[in-house]
Amino acid sequence: MELTLARIDALLAPHCLEVMGGFAVEAAEETLPPGTRTLVLLGPRQPGFWPHLTAQPEWQDGQPDPVDRWSRRAIGRIACDLRGKALFPFGGPPYSPFFQWALRSGRCWESPVRLLVHDTQGLWVSFRGALALKQALDLAPGVKPCDSCAGMPCLTACPAGALGAGGYDVPRCHDWLDSGGQDCLSGGCLVRRACPVARGHARMREQSAYHMRQFHR
Repeated sequence: MELTLARIDALLAPHCLEVMGGFAVEAAEETLPPGTRTLVLLGPRQPGFWPHLTAQPEWQDGQPDPVDRWSRRAIGRIACDLRGKALFPFGGPPYSPFFQWALRSGRCWESPVRLLVHDTQGLWVSFRGALALKQALDLAPGVKPCDSCAGMPCLTACPAGALGAGGYDVPRCHDWLDSGGQDCLSGGCLVRRACPVARGHARMREQSAYHMRQFHR
């Protein structure tokens, strides 16, 4: 059976995942399995991702790292179905270069605050894994949303001044979360929430709160 994006999407849909971009591989690369011709990046499909994930056995069993363990199972199974290899942004060192892969996809760029921005998910962009496939696929690039963004609200949204045009001051962010950043902790980073594209792809507050707890522990 010919491999198409429609077939991949059909396999991803029951897991509330979607194709976030990808790129053709023209020659052997050290960070990719031998024989890889296409790398496809995968991320959460909204709405619905968080209710789906929290209903899974990995979330219910009380063991550490439920999101990563679920990702390995779900994406690993899809990779096997496609006779490919699953790759993940966790589990290192060494770590797979997802940031560089995202930039190569033509659907992610460096935003005005230096974080990745995605053509349809904005600053909420995240990756649960990738598929290294031996088949060639036609993957269209997107349009950088920042080029038409009026006002660029991400630049002034951080109440702590920890994230802006100069990049990300992580210690300053943690200090703010310790002292008065309850809205950030419970609802997610205000800079990410300020992105107009991200507003149309909003996460549930419970999802953002979980990831903020993992970041600020």
